[in-house]
Amino acid sequence: SGGHYRPPHCFARYKSAILVAYRNQEKYLRHLLYYIHPFLQRQQLSYTIYLIQQVGTGSFNRAKLLNVGVREAMKDEEWDCLVLHDIDLVPENDYNLYICDEYYPKHMASAMDKFQYILPYNSFFGGVSALTPEHYMKMNGFPNTYWGDGGENDDIATRIRLAGMKIVRTSPHLGRYRVIDYNEETEIQTPWRRPPSQHNTRKTWKTDGMNTLQFRLLSRTKHPLYTKITVD
Repeated sequence: SGGHYRPPHCFARYKSAILVAYRNQEKYLRHLLYYIHPFLQRQQLSYTIYLIQQVGTGSFNRAKLLNVGVREAMKDEEWDCLVLHDIDLVPENDYNLYICDEYYPKHMASAMDKFQYILPYNSFFGGVSALTPEHYMKMNGFPNTYWGDGGENDDIATRIRLAGMKIVRTSPHLGRYRVIDYNEETEIQTPWRRPPSQHNTRKTWKTDGMNTLQFRLLSRTKHPLYTKITVD
């Protein structure tokens, strides 16, 4: 119920909130849930999967939805780790542990099949990442002002550095992910390029993030495999 699980026969050493920004991606959601629940249960974690849904037809704002997810998830539990997860990625290796690094934000999707299992560029922080609540607040969360696709991951990588931290990465043989793609027949394969920066992160990171987050909570419902948080 609500996508919450704790091991029945042992005491879980880690409590992880899995946060997924969402809008009308039912096929991807079913695929992710099918793989991720048994994967996390094999790791004997205590966890909850949160789906943060944006209403309306405006531009998608993944970063702000994840801020909302963190705010709402922290009302339920003192989570050890916040795992920020794209809906179209499934992990390939059970030893890719969904727990946080004690000292620094951890980039987990270090080897995705769509990038031939190498990083597209050195500061890449997209796909799946794991931060403690302390890490998240220290960098003031994610920016609220990125509407549409791309760009926010570079902003986040810069925030981590400006907050006096660094990115640690899951080793590529563990951090392997497959991208679920239901549009393969229409997609033209072109070289992936780093999205252009939209913001001066150095000037904005302290005034655009968790400390300026505004949203309207429309509903919070427990579904059989996830908790859905719907916001405007």
